[in-house]
Amino acid sequence: MDSAHLENSEDVLPMMDVRELGVVPYEDAQTLMKELQQQRIDGHIPDTLLLLSHPEVVTVGPRARNDGILPPSDYETVGVDRGGGLTWHGPGQLVGYPIFKWGERQGEASVADIIRIIEGWLIDALAAFGVEGVRDERMQGVWVDGQKVCSIGLSFLRWVSRHGFSVNLNTPAGRVEGVAGCGLATETTTSLAHLGYEVEAEAFVQALLTGVRSTLTS
Repeated sequence: MDSAHLENSEDVLPMMDVRELGVVPYEDAQTLMKELQQQRIDGHIPDTLLLLSHPEVVTVGPRARNDGILPPSDYETVGVDRGGGLTWHGPGQLVGYPIFKWGERQGEASVADIIRIIEGWLIDALAAFGVEGVRDERMQGVWVDGQKVCSIGLSFLRWVSRHGFSVNLNTPAGRVEGVAGCGLATETTTSLAHLGYEVEAEAFVQALLTGVRSTLTS
């Protein structure tokens, strides 16, 4: 689609653009997210979902910086401006960054509503594989068998989101477990594989997109 046409009206935009990007260094993803967020604000692109993974890194949010919390010294770190504390990223994890314009559909009146919508996407996708994901009062995200397997952290500008969610499918043993994520104790966050669930990334993506598209058309 010609970019000049996109500037004239959002009516010509598709419902959603899904970009599956493979492995992307975290700093490159941050730059891309900021560029796309501004393009979405300006109406040049539709709601855009980035799906990817990162080489291992722990992102350090404002909460962790304020409290002086860092992961063990053998983890690479990078500062971020989304809410929350520490979040592990690495192999065996699916990351989703929804560059979405919120607040125009029913049930999107607050950040808490938006977090709940994203949790619902993940819970429904897990259910497609017989995995019972739930919300837990200890922390936003999705939990399975009492442990956290999905993290959510967002940043907004004019109600367009940046950052997003991560799903630990089959991460290296002990790595995500070694990070005290977002105020939780070590070993609280883990992967589905560690809990005995085998969920392939490609199949999970297809289940996830079903829920995302349902939200956009509701």
